[in-house]
Amino acid sequence: MITLKERRRRLGEARLYFVCDARPPGSLEALLTEALANGADMIQLRDKGLGDDELLEAARVFRAAADAQDALFLLNDRPDLVARCEADGAHVGQDDIAPSDARAALSPDALLGLSTHSREQIEAAQELGDEAPDYISVGPIWETPTKRGRPGVGLELIDTASRIARLPWFAIGGIDPDNVGEVAAAGARRVVVVRAIRDAENPAAAARALRDAVEASVEVGS
Repeated sequence: MITLKERRRRLGEARLYFVCDARPPGSLEALLTEALANGADMIQLRDKGLGDDELLEAARVFRAAADAQDALFLLNDRPDLVARCEADGAHVGQDDIAPSDARAALSPDALLGLSTHSREQIEAAQELGDEAPDYISVGPIWETPTKRGRPGVGLELIDTASRIARLPWFAIGGIDPDNVGEVAAAGARRVVVVRAIRDAENPAAAARALRDAVEASVEVGS
């Protein structure tokens, strides 16, 4: 079994986080394999249209793909299913289960991620003590159909996060190979993508381009 220390080590080294549903175009297994083999080091199963049994079935594909590349696998919104899905943890939003309740539903060695959309939410996440998440996502930078109705926060919040965030953090929201350089230039060293890989004509090339851009920013900032 992977320890919390090892999971946090992998989290700290992560640069590209791919969030995907269970029913992408083509083969789910092939898509996850291409993403992970070409730069993604975390994957998340996010599919609000699935029942528990369907989530468990999809999770087996995610878990196998992650294991093949020593990557982390997170489950969206369902900390209660993390153990059954053999996931490394759960990610929750501001309007979902409270971090304290999520922690209570997780095993002590599981990771918890939390979405943030403002400076205030970043600061609040860091003041939760033992119930604080292991990482946060910051965004959406640009408005995206995966978060309908939530306006983009812009690159300013990335600059803010780069200055005040003490937790590992990922920029999220409308990021793709064409604009990831702007996000990296604003201070992001980790990014989350959905459509940029899922809907790409060449997912492997998209993953490589995203990873290369983030890696370049890390080298410049080191």
